Amino acid sequence: MAGGRPLSAPARRTCGECTLCCTLLRVDELRKLGGTPCVHLRRGPAAPGCSIYGERPGICRAYACLWLTGGLDAADRPDRLGAVLDLVGEGHESRLRVHEAHPGAYAASPRLQAVVARFRASMPVRISDVSRPMDPNAPVRELFPDGSERVVEGDSVTWLRPGQAPERREHSWLPRALRRVRDRFRAWRLRDYH
Repeated sequence: MAGGRPLSAPARRTCGECTLCCTLLRVDELRKLGGTPCVHLRRGPAAPGCSIYGERPGICRAYACLWLTGGLDAADRPDRLGAVLDLVGEGHESRLRVHEAHPGAYAASPRLQAVVARFRASMPVRISDVSRPMDPNAPVRELFPDGSERVVEGDSVTWLRPGQAPERREHSWLPRALRRVRDRFRAWRLRDYH
């Protein structure tokens, strides 16, 4: 209450013209791969959005990106920022996940870099290129609060630590073998996704 009057609640955000999650994220109920536009996505300025909005899957109903929940500035809507951002719990820690709209979106956007830096100060950040959804060797970049960075690409891991030379390692035979089994199972499970 302010001066005897109730404070107004902030306005709930709506997606508006942004449909980036409809392309970048995987939707198992629709057998849709991440990085591919949903078949139900309407394009064009007249009526962008979901053509089955009233009957959309539960995962789509429940999903709200970090911008939609108010975790980013109003001007940082995903389609303007060049990425969909999520806060996720992994084990005992939270992590910021950045799904780039196109390869190199993070490197090309000073604003996205500033947003990531703000979160990176307190939690790990995972940046993924969703343009290669079935490629097990697609690079994944992880940024850590201590200033270090890990780039995983296929069987190699490169560590970048402040003030040190890059350190590149190959996984040993057991992690490589387990990864190949996991990748084959994933490819089999997603074989009829589009």
